[in-house]
Amino acid sequence: MRRDIVTSLRAIVLLTLLLGLAYPLAVTAVSQIVFPGRADGSTRLIGRDYQQEPRYFQSRPSTATDYNAAASAFTNLGPNSKDARDTFRKSLAAYLTLERPYDRGLTAAQVPVDAVTSSASGIDPHISLANAAIQAHRVATVRHLPLTRVKQVITDNSDGRSLGVLGEPGVNVRELNQALDQERR
Repeated sequence: MRRDIVTSLRAIVLLTLLLGLAYPLAVTAVSQIVFPGRADGSTRLIGRDYQQEPRYFQSRPSTATDYNAAASAFTNLGPNSKDARDTFRKSLAAYLTLERPYDRGLTAAQVPVDAVTSSASGIDPHISLANAAIQAHRVATVRHLPLTRVKQVITDNSDGRSLGVLGEPGVNVRELNQALDQERR
């Protein structure tokens, strides 16, 4: 029995050193060499609250207060949840209130899902191209830019599908808003 305990302890120490220390250090070293600009994280992947600034494209609704990455989490509300239904209705009403003055024909049925639901992390800065196209009317009007120019900035800042086949094309709201801020300079 003593031999089994000693063997078990050796295995624990060896596996802890290998998988708890050596492997993470190796992965970190490789990521620093192969992806030096991304290995330390990036604010590019965190949304921001633009709710009080109509001149900016709006991110998806967030489950995290002020898009705080430390407080990010999914809602854990199921498809039949009354809380989810109420949350989506409020988000839809807020979206229509913001966008309808600039696109009078906008109906609830035309609002993309990502405009009223949060992402899994709750802080994703990406919106769908359909969502951006609706918001373009407001942004163009408030910024006094031609709608065609705003749509071109959307196109220029759009992300395609990951690996060419995964996900849907979208646009990073942070980068889009930064590009629009450069328009008048």
